[in-house]
Amino acid sequence: MSHSSTEHEVLAVVFQVRGLDSRQPALHVLLWQRALEPERGRWSLPGGLLGTDEDLTSSVRRQLAEKVDLRELAHLEQLAVFSDPHRVPGVRTIASTYLGLVPSPASPALPDDTRWHPVHALPPMAFDHGPMVEHARSRLVAKLSYTNIGFGLAPEEFALSTLRDIYAAALGHPVDTTNLQRVLERRHVITRTGSTARSGRAGGRPPALYRFTENRYRVTDEYAAFRPPAV
Repeated sequence: MSHSSTEHEVLAVVFQVRGLDSRQPALHVLLWQRALEPERGRWSLPGGLLGTDEDLTSSVRRQLAEKVDLRELAHLEQLAVFSDPHRVPGVRTIASTYLGLVPSPASPALPDDTRWHPVHALPPMAFDHGPMVEHARSRLVAKLSYTNIGFGLAPEEFALSTLRDIYAAALGHPVDTTNLQRVLERRHVITRTGSTARSGRAGGRPPALYRFTENRYRVTDEYAAFRPPAV
């Protein structure tokens, strides 16, 4: 089938680590359920068609604000272009995907048709949105190793145990707290705030609180990689 015209849409893969107060925090992605055909009832990434008078980044921010009422992102960047001629029915539509990060424990109000879903247990997905989520997750995992992008997932202040849980959830494997601290401090990614968290029920010395040294994306070690622990 040939196409006489082409449209362009922008789609956002928005991640947040949720469940930090539980035993199993996990990386989640924001999805909305389609109410109309095609793919009615399946889950989609938020986004929509690029306006004639807007650039890609302006468009994705508008789509997030209008469709899922998500206005504050700690980080947003363009990722990839999906251009299979048959990726959606009807008019050929090229999709540009964006990676967005919401820090924990932010809890933005969402419309009734929009929910956070664990990345490891996605619901039935519309079109090619499942591969888009996996691609974005792979890029996030890589970037956690060689950039300071963790600031987009972490609260303003945090104990090292909290940061460890965030990295472990996003990476998909256990992370050693001491090693994480050593690596991030050596790269000047995190710094102590000078204050401490409240002691837990078990008592003991209150943990020191840290923060990211800057909330602007930068490469810290282009050859670095966080790897799963050896079995």
